[in-house]
Amino acid sequence: MGACVGLVPQPYDSGESQVDQGISKQGNRRVRALLIEMAWTWLRYQPGSALTQWFNQRTQGTGPNRRARRIAIVAVARRLVIALWRYLKHGVIPEGAQMKPL
Repeated sequence: MGACVGLVPQPYDSGESQVDQGISKQGNRRVRALLIEMAWTWLRYQPGSALTQWFNQRTQGTGPNRRARRIAIVAVARRLVIALWRYLKHGVIPEGAQMKPL
């Protein structure tokens, strides 16, 4: 699912060197931007979820380094789109997510 929207690392292979570059950007640009905004919203409104805790642990020692936070939010967006696909397909609620009663 992450590959469909262009939120996976693009591999670079040369000889014995194998490095992951930035995101592939193969999907729709607007969908990618919307998913990244959705990831920021997820962090704000789901502070107890596993994704938010992972983001906080990952960016804890970066201080004012905004680049590290922007890189990590792309990973959160990719994980979030996969988690939401699982929710739609199989009914599995993302770990730690708070659902409002209807």
